[in-house]
Amino acid sequence: MYYIRAVFLLTLAYLALTSNLQISNIIVGILISAGIVFILHPKQRQVEVILAPGASVALLRYILLLSYELIVSGFQVARIVLDPKLPIKPGIIAIPSYSNNEAAQALSAHAITLTPGELVTEMGADGIMYTHCLDATETEEYIEQAQAQRIAMLEKIFPSISAEDSK
Repeated sequence: MYYIRAVFLLTLAYLALTSNLQISNIIVGILISAGIVFILHPKQRQVEVILAPGASVALLRYILLLSYELIVSGFQVARIVLDPKLPIKPGIIAIPSYSNNEAAQALSAHAITLTPGELVTEMGADGIMYTHCLDATETEEYIEQAQAQRIAMLEKIFPSISAEDSK
């Protein structure tokens, strides 16, 4: 049933993107969608999301924190662009992931990369995220504190992340 639903949804996306509802295009969409589902053959991995009050509060806090970081960083980058005489110190900094779980590392790297002026350029085998910053003058303590806060919230939202860390 999963594969039929995946092919159906991909076909709908294909048809929406092509804006062509001719029968030949529908058949091509079905074939392409079936090929994608067959080639990628996604693993059936369960991500445990608990809709408990603690997880819901953590999710809300995470969304608010990420939104705040996006807005503040957006204004900082706009200020740098509008006033190029501002002293900036671009550089690459190492941020520890504080998690052995690849999903937690990926979600954290995604949150960092979404923030204007920051881009995770490489993930080290030891879980260190090498991040390019437009202004790398922030203190190491602040960066590590922000990362620890992100991981703590992700572990509350996705209990399976912290359970896999203990293995």
